[in-house]
Parts: sequence; C-alpha cells; structure tokens
Amino acid sequence: MAFAASLSSPLHFRNPNPLFSPKPTKPSKPFTLKPLPAVPAVPPSLASDVDSATIAAIGGGSVAALAAALSLADPERRRKLQAEEVGGGDKEVVKDYFNKSGFERWKKIYGETDDVNTVQRDIRLGHSKTVENVMKMLLDEGPLAGVTVCDAGCGTGCLAIPLAKEGAVVTASDISAAMVAEAEKQAREQLDLGKEGVILPKFEVSDLESLGGKYDTVVCLDVLIHYPQSKADGMIAHLASLAENRLLLSFAPKTLYYDILKRIGELFPGPSKATRAYLHSEADVERALKKVGWRIRKRGLTTTQFYFSRLVEAVPM
Repeated sequence: MAFAASLSSPLHFRNPNPLFSPKPTKPSKPFTLKPLPAVPAVPPSLASDVDSATIAAIGGGSVAALAAALSLADPERRRKLQAEEVGGGDKEVVKDYFNKSGFERWKKIYGETDDVNTVQRDIRLGHSKTVENVMKMLLDEGPLAGVTVCDAGCGTGCLAIPLAKEGAVVTASDISAAMVAEAEKQAREQLDLGKEGVILPKFEVSDLESLGGKYDTVVCLDVLIHYPQSKADGMIAHLASLAENRLLLSFAPKTLYYDILKRIGELFPGPSKATRAYLHSEADVERALKKVGWRIRKRGLTTTQFYFSRLVEAVPM
C-alpha cells in the first residue's frame, strides 16, 4: 500500500473559496514540499489509500488551507465507519481487508505477475529487499538448518519459503485465511520437499496476540503498520516472549516528513478500502523492547521510490 513520493501536481490551495481551484493560479510566493535528499520513499502499507497517484504540491503559502483540507477529508471518521461495518477495531478491519480486496491486491504485489502498475512493482521490489535483508541478518549468524522460526504475519509466504529452503523449521501464520492458503500453495509449488532437510512450513491462521510456542527466532515483517503504538507495545512484548534468541521486526518509521506525506495521502483515498496506516518511531519500538528485556543489535532501512521500512534485530539483554 503506497502513495507517490514525488510532491508535484497541478493541485493548488488558495483563498478565498473555493478551496480547491480547477484552474491553476499564480501564488505570490509559491513553495514546494521537497523530499529529504536521503529519503526518497513512503510507507509500505499506504498503497491502498492512494494507488499510483501523484500527491499535490502545496502552493500559495496556505498552511491553514492544508489543515482545512485535512479536516474536510476526515480520514479518522472514514476509518471508524469502516470499523463499524466489520463490527470491530483495527484487527477486525485488517482481517476483513486481507481476506477480500486486500488479498487480491497484495497477492499480485507479492507475486510475479506482470499485471501490476508502476507503484505496485516498486513496492514489490522494496518488500523483496526487506526479505533479502532479513535472510542476510539470519544467515550471518550461521546456517539455518534445524533452526525454529516463527514467521508472524507471513502473507503469501515471501519469507517462510526461503527460510524453509535453508532448512529452517518454520511456523508461519497470518490473520488472513486467504493469505495463509496462498502461502501454503506457493510453498508446495516452490519447495523441493524431497530434498533432505527441507520441511514444509506449518501454516496457521492466527492474529499476533494468539500465537504460542517457543522459537529460536521470531520475525514479523510490515505488520505493525496496521496498529497504533499503544497496541504495538503489547504485540512486541508478546512476540519477544515467543523468541529465545532473536526477534526481527520491520515497520514504517515515524518522522515529521513521512507523517506529513501520510496525512496528505489521506486526502486522496483510493477506490478500494484500506486499513489504517500507523507509523512508529524507532525510539518507541526500542523502548518497548527494552521494557521486556531486549536490546536492538542490528538496524537496517529499505527504501525504494514508494516503499520504506525500518528493520531491527533484537536479542535478549
């Protein structure tokens, strides 16, 4: 889920009304929000809000106009109505989305089909880079043969399958039954189950809070974006309780710049409903880990034009 990172568009804000002018005006002192030089991308899970759209440059020097536009768009009200439709909060919305329209969208993004647009193809590249970085972090510590790994939020199996190919004993779960079914299908097609040491992952439908067991390593990629920090703290603590040696988390980092882009993106909801996107500061994630006796040992950042994701590896203190 993403929106375009380039801040350029014929849309302008002006006063007096109308707020949105269909005809370009000539502001006296125009300014453009420019991306930071080293950060060319936006959160991985915002594509469903704005899919292959280009976000507007803000002309006319009117911050008040932007605030008014954000208020009129009222994304919070939109999310509350969505939650009411499925009879629950963020978790129920996520489950409903990824079992319906979200499944079809992300199945294409995580797959190999050419039936994707430029934004989706770029997000596919970003996510695959995150998976590559995770595999590198894990293999840096030695072979994975026989190592137990919990892939929490497995999606269509993008990580579970390469882990199994390395001989890891994988338990892969997702809140979406559709995602789990697709992951198992892909695993059966891609894994050489006759090869010594290669074991089919155990796939199950489960939310993060309901996961149990003990594993050498727990990995949770691009899932926290669906939950606010208040809930993410508990999820991080629970995931840490399942891990004996390593916990790897990826999330969309919260910075002022990305937060502004996210708010602007909420002005332009896509044609299909999406889950709410939550950014998380690295300091908050680190605090949540320290609270349960874990420390961050390695850090990484994956960025493409339309995707960014902070990756951390934590170990017990």
